[in-house]
Amino acid sequence: MKDYGQIRQMYIRDGKSIRQIAREMHISRNTVAKYCKGNALPGIRCEYHRTSAVITEEVTRFIQSCLDEDAKEPNKKQHHTAKRIYDRLVEGTGFTGGASTVRRCVHLLRGNLQEAFVPLAHLPGDAMQIDWGEAVVYLKGVRTKVNFFCARLCYSCAPFVVCFRRKNTEALLEALRKALEFFGGVPAKVIFDNDRVAVKEKGGKEAIAQEKYEAFAAHYCFHTVFCNVRSGNEKGLVENLVGWVRRNVFVPVPRVDALDELNRLLLDKCKVYANTHKIPGRENPVKDLLLEDQKRLCPLPGSPFDASRAAVCRVTPFSVVRFVANDYSVPVKYVGQEVTVRAYAEQIRIFAKGELIAEHARNYGQNQQILKLAHYLPLLEYKPRSILEAKPVRQNLSAALLQFLETNAFSSEQLVEILRLCAADGENAFWEHKEQFMVSDRKAHILTDPVKVQQTDLSMYDQLLQEGGTMCRTQV
Repeated sequence: MKDYGQIRQMYIRDGKSIRQIAREMHISRNTVAKYCKGNALPGIRCEYHRTSAVITEEVTRFIQSCLDEDAKEPNKKQHHTAKRIYDRLVEGTGFTGGASTVRRCVHLLRGNLQEAFVPLAHLPGDAMQIDWGEAVVYLKGVRTKVNFFCARLCYSCAPFVVCFRRKNTEALLEALRKALEFFGGVPAKVIFDNDRVAVKEKGGKEAIAQEKYEAFAAHYCFHTVFCNVRSGNEKGLVENLVGWVRRNVFVPVPRVDALDELNRLLLDKCKVYANTHKIPGRENPVKDLLLEDQKRLCPLPGSPFDASRAAVCRVTPFSVVRFVANDYSVPVKYVGQEVTVRAYAEQIRIFAKGELIAEHARNYGQNQQILKLAHYLPLLEYKPRSILEAKPVRQNLSAALLQFLETNAFSSEQLVEILRLCAADGENAFWEHKEQFMVSDRKAHILTDPVKVQQTDLSMYDQLLQEGGTMCRTQV
C-alpha cells in the first residue's frame, strides 16, 4: 500500500510519466499504469465467476427439478442428496463431470431457495404460542419418558411449563387451562402447530380442529392460528422455550417421587425466569412486560372447562369398570349399575348419579386392574375365606406385611380389622399398633383342682413275659 501511495503521488502531484516512475521504483510499467489510473487497489482481487463447462443449462435444469421434487415431499428423509443427484445425472444423461462439481451447483441452487423471514412485533395481550417437548426423568427410581407442555406470551415472553406422562387431548386442554390461569387471563389468539391432539384433519389455514378443542377455545374466547406445515419459525418463541427447559430443567436428569413434584419444580423455574430475566434487545425485563400483557388479557370465564373424556360403563360382578383396555374398581355396592367414567390426563374419576364414588391414578398400560382395597372390605368381611389370596389385598399390601400376616395365625375378624386400618390410614398405622393385634382373643382354661394320675402296676408285664417264654419252649 506504501508503493501504491507513492506511485499515485509521483504521477498526479509530481507529473512524472509512467516509464519514469517504473524506472525509479523498479516496478513493472503495467503495474504502475494500473495504479496511476486508480482502478485497482493492491491486494484486492476482483471477483471472478467461472462456469464449469460440464454444468450446462440442461444439467442445471435437471438439478433444479430434483430440488423442486423435494420441496413437494414433506418427508425430509426422502429428499435428494447431492450424491443421489450426481448418480441420477450419470445414469440418466451420461454426465461426465465430477461429483464435487455437482455438489457446488446443488449448494448454489439450494442457496437461492433459502427462505427469508420478517421479524414480528406483537402487542400486549395479543398472542400466546404453545408447543410440546419430550424428556426423560426418573419417576420413583424408574426411567420414564414424559411430555412437557410449553406456553409463552408473545409480547412479554413470560413462560409456563407443565408435565404429563402422555400427550393427548385431555393433557392439552388441562395444560392450556393451567397456562391461562397462571397468566391470569386469555390472549386474543393461540399459535399452535398441526398436532393431532388438536387438529382432526388437514393443517395450516385449512386445519379442522378437534371438537373438544373447539369447545375449549369457544369457552375461553380465543382464536387459534395453526402454523403452516414445516414452519417452525411461526412459533419460534415457544420452540426456544422448549430447548431452554430441556437444557435447564432436565439436565441432569431429575429424580422425583411423583409427577406433582416435577411440576412444582417447573412452576418455580417459570416464576424465577419471569421475575429475573431480561430479553436481549428489550428495554424492560420480562416481569414489567408481563404486567402490560396482563392488562390486555381477556378475563377468565366464570367456571373452568372440564377437559375430561367421559364414558358410561356398567360395573361388572368383580366390581370394576373397563375404560380404554384397563379395569378400575368401585365400591362393591355398585355392582351391576351404570356409572360415568371421567378420564383426565392423570386421573380417573367415577360417578354414580352425579356422586363421586371412586378416584384412581390413570393407567396408560394394557389390560391392567387397578383395585382399591377399601372398595372390597364389605365383601371380604362377608366372605372371609382366603382373605390373603384376594387380589385387592395382594395388590395393595406390601410383601413384608403379607408375609407377616401369613406367618402369624390371625383370625378372619382380626384380618378384616387390619385391612380396614391399612385402607384408612396406611400400612404404617398397622406397624405402629401391631402389638394389640398380637394378643389372642381366646380365653385360657385355668385348672382349679389338682389332677390325680393313677399309677400303673408294672409287675403284670413280668408275669406276661414269663407266660410267653413257657409257650415258646413247649412248641420247640
